[in-house]
Amino acid sequence: QVQLVESGGGLVQPGGSLRLSCATSGFDLDYFVIAFFRQAPGKEREGVSAFRRVDGETYYTDSVKGRFTISGGRVGSSDNTVYLQMNNLKPDDTAVYFCARRSATVELFNPNYYDYWGQGTQVTVSS
Repeated sequence: QVQLVESGGGLVQPGGSLRLSCATSGFDLDYFVIAFFRQAPGKEREGVSAFRRVDGETYYTDSVKGRFTISGGRVGSSDNTVYLQMNNLKPDDTAVYFCARRSATVELFNPNYYDYWGQGTQVTVSS
């Protein structure tokens, strides 16, 4: 069955780095878009970054451009994991981070278009 499992969250000081992983199984990653969302307490779920393996296209919300990098290998790769490298982390990045799957990019960061989600991993940026 379709599964997405996040890992790599933790506590980091401002300016630090973390790398999140989204391990996928049960489907062919070459035909889907994988996105990372985050949700802070009392806030709506926010799209952060997305990756489309078929052409290597990457997408970022403005607040993380230049700090976060998403990657996920090439078409046909046996590694079905998508990574989110997060550098220069700020307290505003504190949230639970989720990865999710969809098959198109229209309204890319609308969570209603994603059909499978991981369980989430906590990222806390604090001194």
